[in-house]
Amino acid sequence: MAKSALLKSSLAKKYWMALTGLFLCLFLAGHLAGNLQLIFGDALQFNQYALFMTTNPAVKLLSYVTYISILFHAIDGILLTIQNKKARPIGYAKENPGANSAWASRNMAVLGTLILVFIVTHMVNFWAVMHFDESMPLQTITIDVGGQKQEFYLTTDGGYLPKMQVEQKAVEIRNRTEFFDASAKVKLKDGYKDLHKITFAFFQDAQYGLIATIMYVLAMFVLAFHLLHGFASAFQSLGLNNPKYNGLIRGFGKGFAILVPLLFAIIPLYIHFIAK
Repeated sequence: MAKSALLKSSLAKKYWMALTGLFLCLFLAGHLAGNLQLIFGDALQFNQYALFMTTNPAVKLLSYVTYISILFHAIDGILLTIQNKKARPIGYAKENPGANSAWASRNMAVLGTLILVFIVTHMVNFWAVMHFDESMPLQTITIDVGGQKQEFYLTTDGGYLPKMQVEQKAVEIRNRTEFFDASAKVKLKDGYKDLHKITFAFFQDAQYGLIATIMYVLAMFVLAFHLLHGFASAFQSLGLNNPKYNGLIRGFGKGFAILVPLLFAIIPLYIHFIAK
């Protein structure tokens, strides 16, 4: 009974919020490092990164932990908000709410909800397409062969496979990425899903690209405000408070809350306005 009450307590929920929040901060840093290849890398490097992230067993395990953390973080946030409202039906002083707490602190539920909506939208447009869309393109490259331009599929062994062979049905594509000899029914090579192409097409779309770019940037502003309060709050919830290090934690948290969303926001801006 006591154990059950502890797990349902506000303190326990804050612990889970803190732990999942800090784990998601680590995920953000790693995800950003990979996504920056959209600016500083080429299509092949980004698609190799995407392949690694979707096939490596350790990374796949971490991805499941990430999904669970997002759900726990969101559910805990909702439960804490409801619990706090019940415990404080009158609310904070209305005359000067800023004197009681920072704006981000007072609006964490709203900020978190907006971020959750962004995550779902982001996963529908990229993650779901990468994993389930049968029309997901494979990466190709155009090579001059004897004075003629020919298109080849890039393969994961570092080689090439003429696209013409697929068009002439000498080679079949199975399981969305596997090339098979059509007559011998033998697997030849694996191709790369072209997430780079999908991402650029999304933000460069003539009709919706600008809107998508603006919405992404606004979402990063929301994330920044959420992190500004959440990072330091997580350490406080875990009891990791020490006068010697509090300033350092707050400073690092503010830097993280500004730099990470800013770099994320630069990516769609670069794709839409600068990249060709």
